[in-house]
Amino acid sequence: MPLALLALAIGAFGIGTTEFVIMGVLQEVAGDFGVSIPTAGFLVTGYALGVVLGAPIMTALGTKASRKRMLMLLMGLFVLGNLLSALAPAYTIMLLGRVVASLAHGAFFGIGSVVAADMVAPDRKAGAIAMMFSGLTVANVVGVPLGTLIGQSLGWRITFAAVAALGVVGLLGVARLVPDMPRPQGVRLRHELAAFKNVQVLLAMAMTVLGFGGVFAAITYIAPMMTHAAGFADASVTWLLVLFGLGMVGGNLVGGRYADRALMPMLYVSLGALAVVLALFTLTAHDKVAAAVTIGLVGALGFATVPPLQKRVLDQAQGAPTLASAVNIGAFNLGNALAAWLGGLVIDAGFGYTAPNWVGAALAVSALVLAFLSAALEHRGSMPSTVVAGGGTADRRTAVRR
Repeated sequence: MPLALLALAIGAFGIGTTEFVIMGVLQEVAGDFGVSIPTAGFLVTGYALGVVLGAPIMTALGTKASRKRMLMLLMGLFVLGNLLSALAPAYTIMLLGRVVASLAHGAFFGIGSVVAADMVAPDRKAGAIAMMFSGLTVANVVGVPLGTLIGQSLGWRITFAAVAALGVVGLLGVARLVPDMPRPQGVRLRHELAAFKNVQVLLAMAMTVLGFGGVFAAITYIAPMMTHAAGFADASVTWLLVLFGLGMVGGNLVGGRYADRALMPMLYVSLGALAVVLALFTLTAHDKVAAAVTIGLVGALGFATVPPLQKRVLDQAQGAPTLASAVNIGAFNLGNALAAWLGGLVIDAGFGYTAPNWVGAALAVSALVLAFLSAALEHRGSMPSTVVAGGGTADRRTAVRR
């Protein structure tokens, strides 16, 4: 793999850390600003909404810039947002900093996926995408726990200052290592928007929302689930999340490797297995060892879908994939928000803290159904010819029109 992928992975590491570390220092932030925990929770919600909205907006604004320059601008925006958070004199400035940082998230991963795929041979594209996303997965194993520890011992402002420094390293890495790859000639915003007329692009994004949403239906409520159902101490939740992160690292690498060989079969296996594991989680959540193993599997199977889904979008939006790629990153966050909301509904309805696992299983099954539908439509559209009157052959689509 090109060394440039390391620069993209470092940027992804910083982005992944700032996205999730706020959860570990939320109480400290709320205490310093004198706001309630639910109010401080808007620092999480605001970031997620910023990713969803920022992905298409920032990518569209950068349609006339080279991809390398756009990546550098996005990392600069990321650094600015985290510095605002670290130096914020008031809660509203902190929230503004979170939103500014989030605007870089979707576009960085979307454009970075295109750049990573363009730097390698066609049969290694998913692996290259997985290499970039490895920074995000490793952030959940190293960056988030370390950032939480720093925040609890030295102060949360030091955490965000350190994340800003990571962003500077990522910016310098992109500037030094990523080749200057100009946008394809003749590609304009209207060409990027045209990709959304392709039903296969829309199906891939729907699979992203539902598939990864299934993961977050369970993981969002992992703390109360593990303390109430499995009997873990509160302090153990951090290590359980590390297990989840380790699963993400492994699943990402496996998904990237096998998606280059057989993309759709990889999706069938990972989504099907994810649905089964999430359904079983309602039972294994009551045993400490079984619950810990299941959490690792959920992370692995969930992130095994990421490289193939991202590559699926790139394949189906050939010629103008950048905007579609970025919007698909927003789709991951949309799925997270949807799943968290649905999981909260079943808990509020009195079904217990393990009920979100059933929600997650249902979402994963829905994604699997869409995967089979997508493959069926693709197969139908690729049938080259059919017999027509007179004994000749014609393109199937022409025959249908006739």
